[in-house]
Amino acid sequence: MGLKQIRSYVLRQGRMTPGQKRSLSEHWATFGVEPQGECDPKTIYPQAGPLTVEIGFGMGDSFLTMAEADAHRNFLGVEVHRPGVGHLLLKICEKGITNIRVMNMDASTVLQRHLPPGSVNRLQLFFPDPWPKKRHHKRRLINSEFIDLAARVLESDGVIHIATDWADYAEQITEVFTTDERFKLTQIPHREETKFEVRGRRHGHEVFDMAYRLAN
Repeated sequence: MGLKQIRSYVLRQGRMTPGQKRSLSEHWATFGVEPQGECDPKTIYPQAGPLTVEIGFGMGDSFLTMAEADAHRNFLGVEVHRPGVGHLLLKICEKGITNIRVMNMDASTVLQRHLPPGSVNRLQLFFPDPWPKKRHHKRRLINSEFIDLAARVLESDGVIHIATDWADYAEQITEVFTTDERFKLTQIPHREETKFEVRGRRHGHEVFDMAYRLAN
């Protein structure tokens, strides 16, 4: 499957703290995943369990809380920004969590090349870059091509859960899913509130949660 490689993010690496650098150096070999080809999730976790993939976990605090509260699941975090990866690895080790693995790469590449078909039980994207200027809308991650990739990796009855605080992005997401017969509207799963979300609510931003199930 080919995918137009329009980058959906700006790589703002920022400065890494000494602790983040140290955690990357010391713990990446244990919790980081760098697949050359397709990666079977069953081989990278110490336990069997349904797989949740979160795209763009930021600093990873809410992602970590979710994994800690749902120990029977396995969690794969995909994030391009290394400070966030370093922060998450540090917290994983502090808390002794074993059901998280991390990929430091582009989400579309992961879905297209590195996850087997039907391997993901839940795919979640919380507050992806909204690219608010109209001329940049083509850079938004969630579009018909992305939905094809989601349908590829989700298992039958698997769920994709998306949250945004941009109304026009929510409208676009709703449109692309409702016009795709493979996905049906479903109950919104519980999720942890993010720091980004809390800050947005203080400024009066409305949050839109959407969840769709891959039909049999």
